[in-house]
Amino acid sequence: MLGLSADELLTTTRAVRKRLDFDRPVDPELITECLDIALQAPTGGNLQDWQWVVVTDPAKKAALAELYRQSWASYVESPYFPTNAPPRKDPVVQASFERIADSAQYLADNLERAPAFLIPCLAVRRVDRPSWGGAASRLGSVIQASWSFMLAARERGLGTCWTTLHLAYEQQAAEILQIPYEDCTQVALIPIAHTIGTDFRPGLRKPMSAVLHWDAWEGTPPSGGESTS
Repeated sequence: MLGLSADELLTTTRAVRKRLDFDRPVDPELITECLDIALQAPTGGNLQDWQWVVVTDPAKKAALAELYRQSWASYVESPYFPTNAPPRKDPVVQASFERIADSAQYLADNLERAPAFLIPCLAVRRVDRPSWGGAASRLGSVIQASWSFMLAARERGLGTCWTTLHLAYEQQAAEILQIPYEDCTQVALIPIAHTIGTDFRPGLRKPMSAVLHWDAWEGTPPSGGESTS
């Protein structure tokens, strides 16, 4: 246990890619310990309709990583890839996007080397079929629980990274893992490994003034409510 404060834990749990230690095994008990904490997350209607698939089998990890790389190949050619958009005016922001692209490529190249994957699932019929409100409610539950898992992992010296690229081939992934595709929706693929060092810092973010709205889109904050951090 790192002994981080709540604020330190919340602001330094990063998407870890290049600092995943691929050569150090992860004790399965650490993973289940983190999942014990994740199961305390809030869930819509207290349905607790999540399921968790932990993957450690090398052949299955390799097969999932190949699906991930197929999706990655399309992503890097798309306009949504961080470095394919016009350069940002702020060179610091542009440099951060270039670092993200480089580390994401590293993860794509080495994904199967992570000691374990966690695949959060919703044990409900396809989430892509109900109304958007229904999907948001369902996903809001499992995503909160997944974040709790990632926070608990950080406190225990483990690194994680939320990825969704394999979902372009979700049905094939379901076949690899024998997940009942029609009745269970995969939400992400989270690689898990010990981290190389534990000294993570808060990430670069937009200023609060650029993202906060009070009472209306053009609303201004009450006196003393403004923050530029």
